[in-house]
Amino acid sequence: MFKSWFIIALLLPGALAAQERKRAREFGIRIGVMQPGALNAITDVRGVKVGHTTLIKGDSIRTGVTAIVPAEGNLFQQKIPAAIFVGNGFGKLAGITQVNELGNIETPIVLTNTLSVPIAMQAVAGLAMAEKGNENLRSVNAVVGETNDGYLNDIRGRHVSVTDVEAAVKTAASGKVKEGNVGAGTGTICFGFKGGIGTASRKLPASLGGYTVGVIVQSNFGGVLEIDGAPVGKVLGKFDFSDRLLNNVDGSCMIVVATDAPIDHRNLMRLAQRAMLGLGKTGGIASNGSGDYVIAFSTAEGLRIPHSGNSATQTVTLLQNDSMSPLFMAAIEATEEAIINSLFMAGGMKGRNGNSVEALPLTQVLPILQKFNRLQP
Repeated sequence: MFKSWFIIALLLPGALAAQERKRAREFGIRIGVMQPGALNAITDVRGVKVGHTTLIKGDSIRTGVTAIVPAEGNLFQQKIPAAIFVGNGFGKLAGITQVNELGNIETPIVLTNTLSVPIAMQAVAGLAMAEKGNENLRSVNAVVGETNDGYLNDIRGRHVSVTDVEAAVKTAASGKVKEGNVGAGTGTICFGFKGGIGTASRKLPASLGGYTVGVIVQSNFGGVLEIDGAPVGKVLGKFDFSDRLLNNVDGSCMIVVATDAPIDHRNLMRLAQRAMLGLGKTGGIASNGSGDYVIAFSTAEGLRIPHSGNSATQTVTLLQNDSMSPLFMAAIEATEEAIINSLFMAGGMKGRNGNSVEALPLTQVLPILQKFNRLQP
């Protein structure tokens, strides 16, 4: 039946174009060897929530905000272990030095466009100061990441407002995550095609701890696209530094990795480093002008760090180094699939100055994947 559907799709190129965008796994693409979580999303990690504010207005506003709320409760008063790895530092990631100095995060994580980082920081600080229990707060480390969506979006207009950021945080929810042209991925470009927000997860078997690793990405970078090892960009003849590419290689990628495994800053940094291998497996090259960052955090019970307390010490239970390798593999696979999902779920878009970017052409891509035996029933 699968082959019959595939033949029909080839005979009717408009059939796929007219369909709603679908995730890679729905087409039979099985990246890696580990099993995804129930939703195949970062929200498979218990307590993690995601919210979007999408701004599509007139012919030139194509931007937005994506908020990742790592855990329930007052994050400032009960911080969570975290680490940030810099794959390539051409970016504006607010909050990085304190996260890596103290090893924790105390606010939601916000993703937006490059010139909206300051307003997002203002919004996150305001939300923290307004939260019950934070009446004496005089400093807060807002974590805000970005990619540059200036090809499709009037980025100089700085259209993202405090209200937009607050809305993304306040509407963040567990469950299914919207992908593609939403939130911070509204105006992004990836491998010369329309990029966006993508997510995926991996669930370790009980014999390896049963932990979950979830990833969400804001894809806006270049290279030579590969899907599950198939040389899609090469076969299409559309890749960075080729004549057919509409944009250049630079752009950036924000990657957020969540896990419920009991690991602290040191091993979260190691986990974050592995996520960059997932980016590499899609053909990304972390070019000179690409800001590629990985924010990793743990939601494990017993690891939250009190802002203040009566005790000078804290006793925690941590995973041993020898048990980290399955988490490394999970982060690599989930990152690779999240990036591919961002491409599969994003539709084509026209924006600023009439600039346009086409969606990943599934009628051309699926036959390539079939040829390289990457599609399963």
